[in-house]
Amino acid sequence: MDVSGKVAFVTGGASGIGFGIATAMAARGAKIMLADIDADQLQTAASTLTASGAEVGTVICDVGDEQAVRAAATATIERFGKVHIVVNNAGVGSGGRAGEVAIADWRWIVDINLMGVVYGVEIFTPLIKSHGEGGYFVNTASMAGHVASPAMAPYHATKFAVVGYTEALKDDLGQHNIGISVLCPAWVRTHIYKSHLSSPTGKSGIGSPRDEGTLSAMQQVVENGIAPELVGEWTVDCVEADRFYIFTHPSMLQYIDGRHADIRADYAACAADERLAAEPDALPIPT
Repeated sequence: MDVSGKVAFVTGGASGIGFGIATAMAARGAKIMLADIDADQLQTAASTLTASGAEVGTVICDVGDEQAVRAAATATIERFGKVHIVVNNAGVGSGGRAGEVAIADWRWIVDINLMGVVYGVEIFTPLIKSHGEGGYFVNTASMAGHVASPAMAPYHATKFAVVGYTEALKDDLGQHNIGISVLCPAWVRTHIYKSHLSSPTGKSGIGSPRDEGTLSAMQQVVENGIAPELVGEWTVDCVEADRFYIFTHPSMLQYIDGRHADIRADYAACAADERLAAEPDALPIPT
């Protein structure tokens, strides 16, 4: 996928990773439709890109609202005539221990982090198919979609879901000349650690005595993370190279290896049990 001359729709595009990706794509000749829920930041971001010579449109969009995403898709076609690349990037953070997270906050994070990606794929896929020129999706997950940690279950649940969902889409979309990647960054300098303030309860979900300091520690590592502009450049590099997994932190491989070691150890226990070994082999997964 050469992004030059393509139309890219980017959610959460007014700041952070979304703006980093939009900036990198614009620098390589893409036309950009920025979508964000923050109208003021959206205009600031659009002005910055326009000043650099990019062709930019904007649309206010709450990705957790299906009708808002449909309206954003219509606005994109009205502005540019077609769309090739969809970056389902908008996301929020929230955590908490089991039994301490409000159900309303669960619904909020699922609607944005998971269903926002689903709406983007389901609504834009027919539009990309319609012009026959091929296309590409980037779904933003996280390293939190591969490795779990305490007190962040809602966030991990949505990010693991985005990874699995995107893996399932790869072959389906590939048959229509539509590529796809799942972006799995670790610590990036964004304001996601503040996003819980917009949740129904306005709480981080991290509030028990044993979690004291967790939120401030998270803020510190985020503020010292890598630049979103670097993530944007690397993401576009990976799109043009057709890499499926887009990772950003080489040091995180040890945690993926640790998780896989746990899986293999428990699978070995299954394989060693005579009762299970006597069962017929499982049918292969269809591809």
